[in-house]
Parts: sequence; structure tokens; C-alpha cells
Amino acid sequence: MTGSKPAYERAINEASQKHALDPKLVATIIYVESGGNRTAVSPRGAKGLMQLTPAVYREYGVVDPFDIEQNIHGGTAYFAHLLDKFDGNLAHALAAYNCGPTRVVEHKGIPPIRETRDYVKRVLDYYQKEDFSAGL
Repeated sequence: MTGSKPAYERAINEASQKHALDPKLVATIIYVESGGNRTAVSPRGAKGLMQLTPAVYREYGVVDPFDIEQNIHGGTAYFAHLLDKFDGNLAHALAAYNCGPTRVVEHKGIPPIRETRDYVKRVLDYYQKEDFSAGL
């Protein structure tokens, strides 16, 4: 991820500013989702740095989910929407980003899905490390 730092950093800062999010949080989500691999594809078809599902990238106007700027702007817009939907509750928004907002609403919080619980913990742990951003 370090080799592409300027492209990631610029896109992260622009998207974060546009959607009033902490750039460190967006960078953390990217790190946990894809490890900074812009060509990552999950077994479920999520693509790119922020691992956008086809439904999300279509909804947010992402034409090429492997394009750094499109992916980061689409993923950041989606995450900002989730944060708003869950009244600023970061853990619930992260859970929704991982398993979908419907499950978080149904369970009135983080659902009892091990992958989702591990994901939320991992993002929050990295996000709270003061020196984390230096490693990006």
C-alpha cells in the first residue's frame, strides 16, 4: 500500500472531506477490507479497495470498482450513509458495511455473526491505534 500512497491519500482525503469522515477511518476500512489491493475480489463478488458489492457500486455511480478514486468515493459515500442511518454509531455502521444494514436493523445492533463481530473489532482496534496511519 505504501507504493501507491499519494493516489490513495489524495482520494481518501477528498472523499473524507466531502462526506465529513475521518480520513484515518476510511484508510482503516480500506486496510481491513482489501489490504490496499485495488484489484481485490471477494468470494461474494465485492471489488476493489473498499470491497464494494455490485449493488453498492451501482447505487453510488461507480463505473469501475477497480478505479482507486471511484472506489474510495463510492465506498466513503456509502459508509457516510450508514453512519447517518445508524445515528452516528460507528460500530453499527461498520457492522452494516460488513453484513448489510438489514441485519443490523433486525438485530437492533451488531448481529451474532462471527465474521461481522470480528470485522467491527478489527477496524476499531486499528482505528484507535495512534500510529496506524504511519503504516499506510
